[in-house]
Amino acid sequence: MNPPAPANLSALILAAGRGERMRPLTDHTPKPLLPVRGKPMIEWHLEALARAGVREVVINTAWLEDQFPAALGDGARWGLRIRYSMEGRDHGGALETAGGIAKALPWLGACFWVVAGDVFLPGFAFDAADARRFAAGDRLAQLWLVPNAPHHPRGDFGIDATGLAVADATQRYTWASVGLFRAGLVAGITPGTKAALRPSLDAAVAAGRIGAQRWDGAWTDVGTAERLAALNAGA
Repeated sequence: MNPPAPANLSALILAAGRGERMRPLTDHTPKPLLPVRGKPMIEWHLEALARAGVREVVINTAWLEDQFPAALGDGARWGLRIRYSMEGRDHGGALETAGGIAKALPWLGACFWVVAGDVFLPGFAFDAADARRFAAGDRLAQLWLVPNAPHHPRGDFGIDATGLAVADATQRYTWASVGLFRAGLVAGITPGTKAALRPSLDAAVAAGRIGAQRWDGAWTDVGTAERLAALNAGA
């Protein structure tokens, strides 16, 4: 008898970056393993993914990458199976976002969640219904956008009346670094090569293939030691 289908899609947590702006904190600890409100930042994602019915998670790593399996293990404590896409071991360093996705595709399938390991969005649900709707459509990605923070005042994309992401809009928002992705978004990237994600997103936005919606819950891009300290102070 075939095993039951998973309740949700697989997920990729992006965790390969060096975290230069957070030195010296990241000199000895990868940014996603820094503690936020009592536990490593990445564990907030793992717990939320498990609650949503995700069972397969890939974490891409490069900087101090041996610390991830040592800290998180195989995921069994959350009811997950974690695989590690080790870009440092295999390629000598991080492959950037699109390159990291392309390398991890064999473990992810045709459609999957993507979330950055250095954003804090504790109320995000990784909703299985959103995942099913996305998988049934033909968009290359569905992005969640947030109001622009002071450090990114111009934002990334607008949202048109049909729910598509647009480049030119009076009201632009910041991509929250969470979304649903289709493998075709990075189809032109050879696995193992370094590639940024923004060119692929811009091309797909121009083609009308990227959906977008607002996320109005708590969200922090934990890009500096000051923002991390504010989170841990309860701000």
